Amino acid sequence: MKWTKFYLPDAYSPTMEQLVYFHDHTMSIITSITILICILLNSLLWNKLIDLNMNEHQMIETWWTILPTIVLFLIAIPSLKILYSMEELINPTISIKSMGHQWYWSYEYSDKFCKELESYMKYNKKNDFRLLEVDNKMKAPFLTQIRLIFSSSDVLHSWTIPCLGIKMDAVPGRINQSSLMIKKPG
Repeated sequence: MKWTKFYLPDAYSPTMEQLVYFHDHTMSIITSITILICILLNSLLWNKLIDLNMNEHQMIETWWTILPTIVLFLIAIPSLKILYSMEELINPTISIKSMGHQWYWSYEYSDKFCKELESYMKYNKKNDFRLLEVDNKMKAPFLTQIRLIFSSSDVLHSWTIPCLGIKMDAVPGRINQSSLMIKKPG
């Protein structure tokens, strides 16, 4: 992934695949609406014909009320399906607790063995991503259902991995959880 890329990152989880498909679906609807509006505006500007019978036409008013409602349902139903599937936990094999601190994250693997590690940001080097590289990276297995538990010890933190389609806020005094399944190693 490069900083100059204009599209979404490659999907490494089923959630991100669904989000990419939803993005494409919504953009196709928006593009078709934009093209239709441009054609109608062009027709309105260049057409000098006036039909006086169209001044009070209830059928057209009914249709331009019903069609936007149908379009909104075509966008809302897949969106709600994705939102509910993102919050669903399906028998997790591993739980990883992520605790946000002021300048670092700490991770705890506690299901099969107890392992804790702290992850500090690296300083800038030439080939590192700025503010993203850390010294101890969190390791997670692929093709395994994982439960992620987030909290914070001091201030609000945001934990995100764009290619997995996950973003969760760590709030002091509150536990948030999310599920994750990684489809490709890396």
